[in-house]
Amino acid sequence: MTCITHTEFDGKTEGVTVAEAYSGSIKDRTILVTGVNKRGIGFGIVQAFASQSPRRLILAGRSASKVQECIDDLRSQYPDVDIDYRLLQVDLSAQESVRKAASVVLSWTDVPTIDLVINNAGVMNLPQKLLSPEGIEMHLATNHIGHFLLTNLILPKLIAAAKNSPPGSVRIINVTSLAAYLSGLRASDMNFNKASSEIPEKERPNAAFLRGGGLEADDHMSYIPMAAYGHSKACNILFSVGLNEKLYEKYGILSLSLHPGEVRSDLHRTTDLDWLDKATKSRESQGFFWKTPTQAAATALVGALDPNLVRPTSDGHGYFLNDCRIGKAPPHAVDETDAHKLWELSEGFVGESFAW
Repeated sequence: MTCITHTEFDGKTEGVTVAEAYSGSIKDRTILVTGVNKRGIGFGIVQAFASQSPRRLILAGRSASKVQECIDDLRSQYPDVDIDYRLLQVDLSAQESVRKAASVVLSWTDVPTIDLVINNAGVMNLPQKLLSPEGIEMHLATNHIGHFLLTNLILPKLIAAAKNSPPGSVRIINVTSLAAYLSGLRASDMNFNKASSEIPEKERPNAAFLRGGGLEADDHMSYIPMAAYGHSKACNILFSVGLNEKLYEKYGILSLSLHPGEVRSDLHRTTDLDWLDKATKSRESQGFFWKTPTQAAATALVGALDPNLVRPTSDGHGYFLNDCRIGKAPPHAVDETDAHKLWELSEGFVGESFAW
C-alpha cells in the first residue's frame, strides 16, 4: 500500500516545510498554478515553490492586477532567487478566455516544457444558480470544465517534459474538497435543472449530510448550492482518474487530487457567514480548525512532489490526499465508469475531443 515519504507531515505542516523536504524536485522545474491571489491557497502554493528555486512559475488568475501583486510580493520575499515569473490571465468559467490563455502558453517558445500543473482555482456555494457563457452551471464550469479544457490544451508541454523525466514525476494535481462526498456524478442533469426526485438515485446529492450541516435540502429541490459545489469537486477527482487512464502508461504523467483544508479566503465570499460561523463551532469539537494559506498549500505540494506517490490502485486508494497524507476518497469519485462518462460529457461541453 502506498505511503507518503514524510509521515511526520500533518494538517498543520507549512507548505515551505514540504518544499524544503522535496527541494530537489522543485529546482529548475516549470510549474503552473491556477487561482493565484494574495488571500488564497494559490498564493500559499506558489510561495512555497518559490522558496526552492524553480526555473519558472506560471501564475494564473482571473485578475491580472491580483496576479501581478503576487509576483511582486514573491520577488520581494526571494530577491536572490532567479525565477522566471509568468502572468497568465484566465477566467476559467469562460471557454474563450481559457482557449486564449492556453494559446499564450503554447506560444511561449522559451517554455518548451511544463513539469507540474496545480489546478487550484474555484468558486463555492453560489447562492443562486448561475450559468457560464456556454450555458454550464457555474461551479462545474469553473471548477472542472475550465481546468479540463486548459489542461488538455497545454498537455503537449507536459508530454514534452515527461519524455525526459522519471515516470510519475510530471504531474497534474487537482485541488478538490471533502465536499466531494456530497454528490456523485450527476450525468443525467449536469446543470441542476431537475428536482432530485427526478434523477437516478445514485446521482442524487446526500440530502441527509446537507441537512445535518444546517443546509436546506429535499427531493423537490433542483439547485442546492453546496450540492453543486460538491458535484464539481467529485468531478475533480474523477478527472484525475480519467487522466491517469489516458496518460500514465503511455507518457508516465500522474494525476492526483487533494483536500487542502479550509481557509478563510475569497472562496467564501458568497457563503452565508452566520451559517459558516455556526458550522465552524459545531465542528471544532471534532478537531476542525481553519488553516492558513501556507498550511493549506502543504498537501498540494506533497501531492505534486512526493516520489512515493504512484498511480493509484483500481479500488481508488491513493487518489485523494488530506492533511499531507493519503485519505479516503468517496467511492463514487473514483468510479472508473463514471470517470469515462465525465470525460465524454466534458468533451461535449467544450466541443472538442482529446485522444491522448
